Parts: sequence; structure tokens; C-alpha cells
Amino acid sequence: MRPTRTSLLCALPFVALALAPLGQSALARDTVVHAGTLFDGEATRSNVSIVIADDRIVAVEDGFVTREGADVIDLSGETVLPGFIDTHDHVTMGYSGKNPVAERAQKTDIDTALEAVAYARATLLGGFTSIRDVGGETSIVVGLKKAIAAGEIEGPRMWVSGYPLGPTGGHGDPQNGMSPELDFHSEGRVIDGPIEARKIVRGMHRDGVNLIKIMPSGGVLSIGDDPNHQTMTDDEIKAVVDTAHSLGIKVAAHAHGKTAILHASQLGVDSIEHGSFGDAETDKAMKANGTYLVPTLLVAETVVQIAKTHPETLNPSAAAKALEVGPIVMSNLGRAYKAGVKIAFGTDQSLAPHGTNAKEFALLVRAGMTPRDAIRAATVNAADLLGASDVVGSLTPGHYADLVAVKGDPFADITLLENVDFVMKGGDVVKADGKAKES
Repeated sequence: MRPTRTSLLCALPFVALALAPLGQSALARDTVVHAGTLFDGEATRSNVSIVIADDRIVAVEDGFVTREGADVIDLSGETVLPGFIDTHDHVTMGYSGKNPVAERAQKTDIDTALEAVAYARATLLGGFTSIRDVGGETSIVVGLKKAIAAGEIEGPRMWVSGYPLGPTGGHGDPQNGMSPELDFHSEGRVIDGPIEARKIVRGMHRDGVNLIKIMPSGGVLSIGDDPNHQTMTDDEIKAVVDTAHSLGIKVAAHAHGKTAILHASQLGVDSIEHGSFGDAETDKAMKANGTYLVPTLLVAETVVQIAKTHPETLNPSAAAKALEVGPIVMSNLGRAYKAGVKIAFGTDQSLAPHGTNAKEFALLVRAGMTPRDAIRAATVNAADLLGASDVVGSLTPGHYADLVAVKGDPFADITLLENVDFVMKGGDVVKADGKAKES
């Protein structure tokens, strides 16, 4: 029997009670962090103090200062940066190496929710203090977001889309490739026509999502569709965008093919996810429209390796599509970056292990970004895409005290970010000296 939304949300508090750190206070104590080198999102400074009251930064001062009654954290030998933001994550999904079709028939939403608790914690310990989850069971990700915000479980701040929306037979239709005698619950996530699109977007906003994800092109890991095809009509895309924006939430568009990229950008989506078959024309349109590109290089590299070594662990047709799409994403990003398209960091995490999101940094640099711009893609730019530049993405007064630290200079060796030594979220230390803080 498939769990209901109510039963799932009832289950999450029990998960939270089991895993919440014992004795954790609602607010952190006043703290001063001594940073040997500080990159605040805009500039680099040496020997500074970050003054924190409760969960917010109240001052950044030259020199190593103290405050009466405050805890002092000595990172004077390290580089301190804003907590990272992954704008394309799937914290409810993981690669098991098993038959994906069989797993879909055997796995319940409760199984998924329990796994997601561990994935969320691993992501936070990897230095990602905020994520945008752009595709998962709505009740699970909304419940997870609430449990994290309440301090019941450890994880990053979450902006969630819930179900990705697309047409019948498109990328995201869970019925694709499945027997018509079985029901994989397409209702509430498959939209055909602008009227249906508007209604579902309104319902998802009511149910607690922070953004909407649409699927205007075919995908790689889905069964039987073509990444080059635009599968949503322009009026369907426009209905979603207009409705979401009227409700104050943004729209992310999964788009591989050129036509879908171009039309989605022109119709006002806030970000293009993947953008694999973009070209100079799509770059020009995205730059003019202020559309972000979220390139997701890590998933592309990972899926190519899986397709070469264990294609049987992917959906039917996925391996062939991965071998076609995967190799082009690096050059696509390099061209878009040089053309001035805005870039936000996103991994499409689901195939690589959760917590290894920072491997995307080296891939961005390999594609042609400077280390500074790669880091800004995961901080300042990512916060802008979230619509949360006033609270995350920078280490300046008024922002949450979300920060990470590494030994060494990540601007000289970007791979240092793959092993952060220190993580603080909202003034609470969750990792120090390379180890998770004991509860």
C-alpha cells in the first residue's frame, strides 16, 4: 500500500526525534570567529573577526577582536568562506547500483524519507548550508524542509520545488516505460494545457513549495524521451511562469535542447538547468533575459562513467543518451561563461554520493571559470538565484552565520573545497577540525 501524504508527514517527526542533536539550543551563543583569510563573497581580507549574535553576523572587523562572554573560534590559520549553496540538488534521491525500474516498484515514500535524512546531513557536512531541491515527492521535501528549519534534524536550508511539472510522456512523467496496468501516480505532476498548469502551480504553492520546476525538454535518465525535443508548449510554459511569479516564487526549467532553452528563457524562467545543447543564440537570449544557467557538470561526469561501466543500473535508453549528452556539457558551460551568461552552482546530485557536491568546483574551473567565479557561483550568484541575497551567500552583517573554512588557499587549489575543515550553519558549529560535531 502506498503511504499517503498524511502518513508521510506524520513519520518525519519520529525520524527527527531519533536524529536531532541532544541538548541543541534554539539559538547559538554569541560567537567571534577569527579568520586568517576571509572571502566574504566579494572581496578577500586578512586577519579579520566575524562577530555573530545568535544566528546572524552582526559585524566583520579588522584584527582579532573579542567580545565579553562570547565564544572564540580560532580559524586564524584557515580560509573562511560563505557556506556553499547547491541550486540543483535532489536530496531524496541516491544511486544504489540496483535495477532502477525494480526499485521504483519496491520502494515506498517512507523509505525515501528515511534515506533523505542521512543525505541532508551529509550535504551539510560537505559545506553546503543551503540547497535548492528541484525535484522530489512534494510531501517529503516540504516535510524535510520544515524539520530542518525547526532544528529537529541536521541539514541545509532548503528551497524546494516538489514534483517537477511536465507533459504526458515527457521527462518527469513517472508512467514513462511502465506497464499501463500499473499506476505510478502522475496526477499532480503531469500538466497538459495552460489551465491545468495554472491550477497545479497554485496547489503546489499552497502545499509549501518555494519554487516550481518544469520539464520543457526531454531528459537523459528518463525512459524513451529525447533531450533535443521541446515537449511543453509555449503557452504551458508561460502559464507556469506567470502563475509562479504572481505568487512570488521562481521557476527552474530543465532544458537540454536548443529550442526549449531559447523558448523557456524568452518566456521568463529564472534558470535553465543543464542547457546541454545551447549555442551562441541561446547564450545571447539568456544574457539579455537575465536567465541563470545551472550547468550540473558533476552529474554529467558521473552518469557517463556509470553508462560506460554499469549501464544496466540505469533506466532503459538512459545509457545511450548519457554518452551523447555528457561529453558536451563542459564545452557548453565554457562558451556560455565567456559570453557573459550568469552561472549558478548546481550538481544535480543524485548519482554521486551526497556530501561530495563540492567536486563540481573543479569541473567548473576545468570548463574555463576562474576559481573566484566558481566560488561566487556557489555563494553570491546562487543566493541571487534563490532570491535570498539578503540572508545567505555572503559573510556580511545581517546574513545568517553560514560559513565554511579550509586549510590552504582554494583560489590556488580549488579541490581544497572538497574537504572542508569547518562548517557553521546559523551560528551552530556542525563540523570542526574535519570532524562532525558530536551530538
